[in-house]
Amino acid sequence: MSTGGVLADIAIIALASGVIWLGSGWLEQASDRLAAYYGLPQVVQGAIVVAVGSSMPELATVVIAGLSGSLAIGVGGIVGSAIFNVLVIPGLAGLLTDDPIESNRTLVYKEAQFYMLAVSALLITFALGVIYYPAGDGLEGTITRPLALLPLALYGLYVFIQYQDTADHVPGEDGPVNVDPKRQWGWLGAGLLAIVGAVHFLVEAVSSLGVTFGVPEFLLGVTIVAGATSLPDSLVSVRAARANRPVASLANVLGSNTFDLLVAIPVGVLLVGEETIDFAMAVPMFGVLTVATIALFTVLRTDLSLSDREAIGLLGIYVLFVGWVILETLDVGIDLLPNT
Repeated sequence: MSTGGVLADIAIIALASGVIWLGSGWLEQASDRLAAYYGLPQVVQGAIVVAVGSSMPELATVVIAGLSGSLAIGVGGIVGSAIFNVLVIPGLAGLLTDDPIESNRTLVYKEAQFYMLAVSALLITFALGVIYYPAGDGLEGTITRPLALLPLALYGLYVFIQYQDTADHVPGEDGPVNVDPKRQWGWLGAGLLAIVGAVHFLVEAVSSLGVTFGVPEFLLGVTIVAGATSLPDSLVSVRAARANRPVASLANVLGSNTFDLLVAIPVGVLLVGEETIDFAMAVPMFGVLTVATIALFTVLRTDLSLSDREAIGLLGIYVLFVGWVILETLDVGIDLLPNT
C-alpha cells in the first residue's frame, strides 16, 4: 500500500475514534440519567447500566470484526481494552481529581473479585478449546458455541447478584428531577447507531494497516482498537470521579471489563459459529491482565482509596506494557508472543 493509503487509514482511525467518543457520550449520559430515573443504587449504575453502555464500542467491534472474518481483532481489542481500563482509567481519574479516589468494601470484595473470576473463567474457556477442540500443531484451539455459553452463564450470575442489591435498595431523593425517559432512550439509540457505524470503519482501517505492515490482527486489537474503544470508559469514569461519585467511577471500570470478557467475546463466537484462538498468544496477554488486575485490587484495598502516587504507578505499568508490545512487534528482546 502507498503512503497515501496508510495516511488515509490513520485518518479514518482518528475520525472513527472521535465519532465513537461522541456517540458514547450520548449513550453514557442517557444511561446514567435513566439509571438515576429508575432509582438504581450507585454501584449498580456503574457496574451494570453505565458499564454496559460504555462497553458498546467493544461489543460492536467484536460483532463487526466477527462478521467480516477478523474476530481476532475484536478479541484483541477486548483484552487490550481490559488492560487499558484497569490501569489507565483509574490512573487518569486519580490524577484529574483534587482528592484521592475513595473506594468501599462492596466495590473491592464484590466487584473486583468477581471481575478476577471473569478473567479466570474466560482463560479456562480458551484452555478447554485447546484441550478438546485443538486446531493445528501448536497451542491453537477452537472456541465453539457451547463453550461460549460458559462465560455468558457466569455473567447471568453477576446480573442476578446485582439484581439482589437493587431489590434491597431504597431510592434516595437526589436523582435528577425533570428527566424525560423517552427522550433519553432516543439519545441512547442515537449513540448506539453512531458507535456501530464508526466501529465498522475502524475495523476496516485497522485490518488494512495489519496487512500493510504484517502485524498480527490480535496485536492491533490489543493496542489501536483497544485505545479507541476505551475512550468512552475513560470519559464516564473521569467525569464520575470529578462529580464526586468515585464508587460509580471505579465500578464502571470493573463492570465494563466484566461485560467485555463474559459477554462481548462469547457473542462474537455465537455469531460466527466458532473461532480459533492461539493460546500461546492469549496466555501472555491474560498474564498481563492478571497482573494489572492484582495491582488495581491492591491499591483499592490500601486505605480503600486511590492516591496520586498509586495512580501514577498504574499508568507506569501500562507504559511498560505498551513498550513491551512494541518491542515484541519489532522482534526485539524476549520473544514471548508468537507470530510477531
